[in-house]
Amino acid sequence: MAYTINYQGRQLTGEVSLAGSKSISNRALIIRALCGENFPIHHLANARDTELLLQLLNSREAVRDAGPAGTTFRFMTAFLAGQPGEQTLTGTERMKQRPIGLLVDALRQLGADITYLEKEGYPPLRIGAATGFGQRGALSIAAGTSSQYISALLMIAPTLPHGLALRLEGKVVSRPYIEMTLRLMRYFGVEHQWEGDTIRIGPQQYQPRPFRVEADWSAASYYYAMAAFADEAHLQLNGLFDDSLQGDAVLAEMMETFGIRTTFNEAGVLLTRSSAPVPDTFEWDFILCPDLAQTLAVACAGLGVRGVFTGLDTLRIKETDRIAALQAELAKVQCRLEALPPEQAPDARREYFQTGGKASVRGTPCFATYEDHRMAMAFAPLGMLGTARIENPTVVAKSYPNFWEDLKQIGFVIEE
Repeated sequence: MAYTINYQGRQLTGEVSLAGSKSISNRALIIRALCGENFPIHHLANARDTELLLQLLNSREAVRDAGPAGTTFRFMTAFLAGQPGEQTLTGTERMKQRPIGLLVDALRQLGADITYLEKEGYPPLRIGAATGFGQRGALSIAAGTSSQYISALLMIAPTLPHGLALRLEGKVVSRPYIEMTLRLMRYFGVEHQWEGDTIRIGPQQYQPRPFRVEADWSAASYYYAMAAFADEAHLQLNGLFDDSLQGDAVLAEMMETFGIRTTFNEAGVLLTRSSAPVPDTFEWDFILCPDLAQTLAVACAGLGVRGVFTGLDTLRIKETDRIAALQAELAKVQCRLEALPPEQAPDARREYFQTGGKASVRGTPCFATYEDHRMAMAFAPLGMLGTARIENPTVVAKSYPNFWEDLKQIGFVIEE
């Protein structure tokens, strides 16, 4: 199955009400489950991953299947470690290739009873009822690992008998996601101290409070790319907050480079296009916002801008190897994403990539999506520059099920 997509004209106008943030929704659900008392969560993400997490939290089955949802699997691993009874947590074949060992090791040090059922260090897991879980109150974990491991440990920390002092070893890769978790925990009454490389959370009770989920800045990025490809733009995106919890909110600053103005209003943001010339080169460190890298690679390709990217450390272990996927798909429109030799890199100690070429969307190129929702949505804006096809378009359900309908609403022609 594939969709053919195209946008007629050079003016992008309309209004889109964006879905709630998956990252915020998933954290709020875990906190509510740990709270032990129900409270309303408004504008909860309708992403498949969030719906799946809600199902698993409500399930009483012995085997719980997280499917392809990485965040769901990681958060559930920590959550179940402290629950009574014995459960099996499993996922798709791709999930069984995604490492979980660092989180399991940390939970075992806290006293968790977790066994690998297949390959050591990878799902599926058998999680038993731990005796004395949390009697140890201090841990160290590699700071360069997935922030989801760190967030999973932080969220259970106040429920442990002695709380948790979590030491982050090395350079922190995704600090905004850790800060998002801590800010949400504070909203629900849990205090912390982050001094140097250690986050300390004492034993505390989560306080139930009504909560409203902000819209997803990652989802907004695809509309920003469309606005960058347009000659004129007047596009309202509803649900985004000026005082955002999300690291991806840096998108507004990032896209100023491409002439996109962001004006906050009561409903969200208004995107407009300035007459400023597009730069020859765009440089960014994505270490704090890796989910924006695919969108910006496609934006640079569509505009013929040389993009110089670093901080792509985690992209190879996402739903797919996103660097390899970008290289393969950009080549279909005569563009490149290639590693910079160390002697050309701004910092020889880090890995850099650069985009090259200007996208030629001719002959209806067909883009593969690699079971990765962000590949489908990142390449969709190229429909502004010609007719394109997107394979397996329903993969967007992972984070943004209404994506194609919302594109139709602002004037895209989409056909199966």
